[in-house]
Parts: sequence; C-alpha cells; structure tokens
Amino acid sequence: MFLIIFLVLIILIGAPRLIMLRYASSRIYTDDTVAPFRAVIVFGAGLTADGGPTAVLEDRVATAAELYAAGKVEKILMSGDNRFLNYNEPGAMKNYAVQIGVPEEDIILDYAGRRTYDTCYRAKEIFQLSEAILVTQQFHLPRALYTCNLLGLQAVGVSADMRTYFDSDYWSIREIPASLVAFIQVHLTHPEPVLGDQEPIFPLE
Repeated sequence: MFLIIFLVLIILIGAPRLIMLRYASSRIYTDDTVAPFRAVIVFGAGLTADGGPTAVLEDRVATAAELYAAGKVEKILMSGDNRFLNYNEPGAMKNYAVQIGVPEEDIILDYAGRRTYDTCYRAKEIFQLSEAILVTQQFHLPRALYTCNLLGLQAVGVSADMRTYFDSDYWSIREIPASLVAFIQVHLTHPEPVLGDQEPIFPLE
C-alpha cells in the first residue's frame, strides 16, 4: 500500500511537468525561425553577489537583444524581482541590455515579476500585451509558455541556452515542483499578483 501511494504521489507531482513539456513542444522556435512579434518578454533569473545578472540571466537578455537587432521585436519587457532595496533584477537586466546595444527607449521594466505567473499576468493586465515571444532557457520555457498562454497571453518561445550552466541540474530538478505549483495556480487558486495602473507598451494612437 505504501508503494502504491508513493507511486501515485510521484505521478501527481510529475504530471504537470509532462503536460507542459508536451504543450510547449510545438511552440518553441529558434531566433531565426520565430515569426516577428511586437514584444519579447525576458524573465528574471537571479543576480550575482555584486548585483549583476547571473549567467542564465545574461543569456536571456542577450537572446532578446539578438531578436531586437534582427528586427523580430520592437520592444523588450524585462520582468523580475525588486522587492528589496539592494536587489533589482530588472535594473540589472536593463544595464546589461544597454551595454550590448539595445536602445534604452525600447526597454520596459516590470519590477513586480516575482515569479513566472506574475510576469505573465502583469504582461497582459498591466502592460496590455496580447501576444509576445518569451525568452528563457529550455528548462523553463514549457512552464512559461503554459502559464502565459493559459492566462490569455498568446506566446511562443525562443530558447536562451547560449552555454552550458554549471547549475543546470538544479534548474531542471526545480522545474518539477515549480510546474506543479504553476499548474495549481493557473487552474485552481488563481492568485492575484501585485497590480497597479495600466502601462500599455503600445498605447492606442
């Protein structure tokens, strides 16, 4: 009986990850094959001790910058955590993007993207996006794509894997419980993130 319960729990915990992997499989492109969209969303991924972007986050920003340079997008929405005075993911993302050639006026910052769910929710409700390219690593794309699309933001993904990450095993394992939480949020609990006044990226003319 214990073994049966254990196996059922494993299946329940892992099922959302499998569902998201299948859902995302037809929605992931390369920077060459992805269709043009007006905006790309970059998800936060932590900062180094000196406040700069981690390797994972650098590659997300760099991939978005490549899409911008190729004319695939007009604006870059950088979404991350800024709950603490000395922790500013969006600010670090912007600084790096400007360093590698993205014009400051085409960068929009979301300081309340504390989790993937919040970023997707706010992109639609606060920044008034109806569709976007999502840029993040392959391990995160299934959850990001599933969450954004189920929240009503039509999204496709481009992988930001530009190198081998020393902590890639951690990120991959982390996605199993994270996918379960995201599945519950999207289908059951519907949490409301930090909101505020609307800030349309593309105001109606």
